[in-house]
Amino acid sequence: MNTSIKPKIRLKRFIRPKKLKVFFEKAAALLPKNSLLCAYIDDTPVFCADPSIYPFEKTIFTTVVNDANENLRIGVSLQNFSELSEKEINQIKAVLEFTSYSISAHIESEKARRLIGEETLSKYRELSILHRSIVELNNSPKLKDVIKALIKECKSSKIPAEMGVVYLPEEDGFTVFDSFGADSAEIFEELIGCSLFTDIITSLHGEILNDAEQDHRCENKLCGNIRSILIMPIPSPNLCEGMLVLTSKHANAFNAAHLKHVYTLASVAGISISNAYNFESIRVLMDALLKALAEAIDARDPFTAGHSERVAHLAISFARLISQEGNLFNETKFTDEQLREIFYSGILHDIGKIGIKEYVLTKKNRLPNSILDIIGMRMKLFGIHHHKEWEDDYNRVKQINISLSPEQDDLDFIHNISEIKFNINGANIQLLQPEEQKSLLIQKGNLTPEERREIERHPAESKRILEHIPFHEDLAQLLTIICQHHERLDGSGYPAGIKGNEILIQSQILAIVDIYDAITQERHYKPAKPQTRALQILKQEAAEGKLDKHLVNFFIDNILEILEGSKSINLDRPISPRFCKIHRNNLN
Repeated sequence: MNTSIKPKIRLKRFIRPKKLKVFFEKAAALLPKNSLLCAYIDDTPVFCADPSIYPFEKTIFTTVVNDANENLRIGVSLQNFSELSEKEINQIKAVLEFTSYSISAHIESEKARRLIGEETLSKYRELSILHRSIVELNNSPKLKDVIKALIKECKSSKIPAEMGVVYLPEEDGFTVFDSFGADSAEIFEELIGCSLFTDIITSLHGEILNDAEQDHRCENKLCGNIRSILIMPIPSPNLCEGMLVLTSKHANAFNAAHLKHVYTLASVAGISISNAYNFESIRVLMDALLKALAEAIDARDPFTAGHSERVAHLAISFARLISQEGNLFNETKFTDEQLREIFYSGILHDIGKIGIKEYVLTKKNRLPNSILDIIGMRMKLFGIHHHKEWEDDYNRVKQINISLSPEQDDLDFIHNISEIKFNINGANIQLLQPEEQKSLLIQKGNLTPEERREIERHPAESKRILEHIPFHEDLAQLLTIICQHHERLDGSGYPAGIKGNEILIQSQILAIVDIYDAITQERHYKPAKPQTRALQILKQEAAEGKLDKHLVNFFIDNILEILEGSKSINLDRPISPRFCKIHRNNLN
């Protein structure tokens, strides 16, 4: 808050006067004649409905909560205040509080809209950077051009690195291929062979050292002005093609966002390097793309973060165990390619949710708290106007709002209060609006039929999004598996309502682990349930003919082994040391 700026300008930073005028016009209908509604910052009036109406005997104020922490108030100035009854004063205060809350809710909504816009712009810029990087790094099949492009990206991006180096393997080990920011590349040669270098090559996972002097793995081989290091392997399909190291003279210079950015750059560079030596590299790019898509979906909702990866790992662990079973599933043997296909089906099974409306995807209760508070304001107005208690009824509405399966008495209660209408100063007010009534009368869950249909289109939406990607023939059934993961054997599933043998066994496997993970993890609308409850629900679904009994029983009987196996899933290609017979510095 900057008090040196004029109050009217401060007001416009978080609400427009035109919008404030709309709120005031609606409130004026509920206020006595010849009263004046004004907005104040500190003690200065900044907006009045009709400033020509003067003088006044008294002004009633209430505070308006706002994200700018301004001392914003709205006040009703009244003529002949002393002639008003206590009931009339209480009604005026209630209207004032209701208007204040409505303005606060609008301010909060506008703030959320701005934040979404800023986040969208940030993602767009990130994708633009990624797009440019891919174009630059694949612009030439020549090794030197690829490395130069990688160096250029590291220098021109927002990564806070003063120096950087790219190492590539030669016949006798790694050597410095190109660098930037250093007077001589010799300062980087000391790092080759140290424990840190070896660890990264072995694990193929990038790492940040924000106080490099304290890490014993550097073995005192750093020059004195290097405080922070970001070290990232450059992978290609079958091996570590090289190493990218970025440094800064400042401590704590790098963070996780930089690591992710550099990982993307290094992955693209690794593909380009491998292409330069005629090695197959398309799958590496596909791997990075598919995982990034899944992460983008999970990132929309913290309650489902990691869901896609867990489902993928559970599905492949389950499928591997089925392949090893010699009696019940002796005709079902999944090849390595089919297991990879199941894995990516799990990773991408919810990609269609990117097209689902945010409020539906993250809906916690039947009505949002902001709407519930407005209902409370209406009930308070009704109680004051009719001299009736209203708090117990409002608390009952709040309890129904969070219920997943309300009793019939509660539904009847909602029906009854929905019929209540009352009049204040000529304004007709309905206690519950039709859409509010509709949401509160849902018999199971918290989604209206329209919202449920919105959710149920995500498998088809996944197929629509992914069918534009030219998947390798090894992933020929990927789209079918994803599109069927909510289908059920009795035809009660979606989106197509197919049944029985029309549903692939891979889809049935995915359906079982998807249900299991959804039940055992916390969601917006429910707490996490224990494993025993999840298995009971799966068994019930099988008994009702929705899921395959043999698959469900096998899953239940082997749940501990499946969970343990899911922790060690690694479909990345094996890494082995490879040394070129041709000195790479001599290659174009």
